[in-house]
Amino acid sequence: MFQPLPLYIGLRYVRTRRRGFFVSFISWVSMVGVCLGVASLIVILSVMNGFESELRGRLLNLSSHATISGTPQQMHNWQALANIAHQVPGVIGVAPFVELQGMIGRGGSLQGAKLRGVLIDQESQVADISQRMVSGQFNSLTSGSRNMLLGSGLAWQLQAQVGDEITVLIPEVISGTELRPRLWSFTVSGIFEVGAQEFDNSLAIINMQDATALAGVDAPTGLRLKVADIFAAPTIVKQVAQWLKRATDNIYSTSDWTIENASYFRAVGIEKTMMTIMLMLIVGIAAFNIVAALVMVVNEKRTDIAILRTLGLSPQQIIAVFITQGLIIGWFGIAIGLILGLSLAFNVDVVVPWLEHTFNMQFFDPNVYYITQIPSEVHVPQVAWITLIALVLTAVATIYPARRGAHVAPAEALRYE
Repeated sequence: MFQPLPLYIGLRYVRTRRRGFFVSFISWVSMVGVCLGVASLIVILSVMNGFESELRGRLLNLSSHATISGTPQQMHNWQALANIAHQVPGVIGVAPFVELQGMIGRGGSLQGAKLRGVLIDQESQVADISQRMVSGQFNSLTSGSRNMLLGSGLAWQLQAQVGDEITVLIPEVISGTELRPRLWSFTVSGIFEVGAQEFDNSLAIINMQDATALAGVDAPTGLRLKVADIFAAPTIVKQVAQWLKRATDNIYSTSDWTIENASYFRAVGIEKTMMTIMLMLIVGIAAFNIVAALVMVVNEKRTDIAILRTLGLSPQQIIAVFITQGLIIGWFGIAIGLILGLSLAFNVDVVVPWLEHTFNMQFFDPNVYYITQIPSEVHVPQVAWITLIALVLTAVATIYPARRGAHVAPAEALRYE
């Protein structure tokens, strides 16, 4: 006979066709519920991972992985500082920058904007602006040219095109709290579009020499860093600051993309957590159905349990019988859900266009959204956690019915047989 005996009997109970329709229906519903819960979790989290990566990529197109900032006196010899930063393991690009807050206007329109001064030959090490140009050329930002690149949203607000003249206004501190406006004129030499409102709607880029002259300083604001591993940026930028401190005996301010864009990724993280909790409720409900189905099976098999007990099976073996039955239902559903979820997550780029074509609909209108395709990125640790939690929930769901079956008294169950 097949051994161990409780496993053999549990498998027979799963395959038997003598169960009532309602018990079988509840078992199938439980299996389908577990399957849909696991598959939904994998697909939804993979899509949200894809959106997070897409958002991170768009933000980092123009935003540096990390920055080192200091006073004009500290940054005066920025070339030497850049050489030191290049020597830190993990740093693959360094570029100086000047950052100003001001107002830019054209005609009767006036908009708040962030002005960034860059050097053409250095900036390509940390950002890929030239690939994001809608019109004009990035190379037009030569020293003394007073040319300017505008984000597409900012250009639309100002109704500005390549060749138009733009007025820049920044506050100049005279003494104490006394301010006066400083006005400069620039020519729009290009328009870029990143796909992130933070840049497209508020960023203007000019040459660094023009920016330092406009600000009235003779040094950049700091250095922008590009690192090989973006997730190691917080650690690497601190190492760069330590190297610079040892070399110059100055303390520099540090920042990185996880700090500058914390609100975006915190919001995505909260959404992923809430979606996980809500979708895990589907698995929880399916596990509750497993409890209900096994309780009904126990009531139906009271006579069988009594006979097995009289033949010598212990209460622990009876518990193993019904745990086996519950685990087969739950874990089979998990396995199918895992296969279905991974299949959909890896083929979102095929499934979504098919749904759009079949139902004549469009998930993301390119006239409204920057992202026109649904991205997907499967993270193995997430899939492992989803599977493990589902396995634990379904295993826990079998404990109560199995213990109830073990407490069936043989004499009472066989009294009227």
